[in-house]
Amino acid sequence: MQEKPYFCPNCRSNRVKFSMISSFSQSFLKDAISGTVQEVTEPQRIDETEPTIQCMVCSFTGNEMRFVKQAEREPRAGTPANPAYY
Repeated sequence: MQEKPYFCPNCRSNRVKFSMISSFSQSFLKDAISGTVQEVTEPQRIDETEPTIQCMVCSFTGNEMRFVKQAEREPRAGTPANPAYY
């Protein structure tokens, strides 16, 4: 997860409340007749190249760069657009 500001590209009001969504895989075997679970493996995290972020205001979900790029396009009022020069 990057240490950069986020801005929701959907509701365009949230800059603060977000969730990071991660994925897991878990295998299991079921009985073909009764449907009961007979064997379950431990959950394994699925490594993703880029985190999936969810806006906690409008529930929009997308990759992290969508939120970062939206924040770069519309910087917060009173904040320098490029802080490296200040």
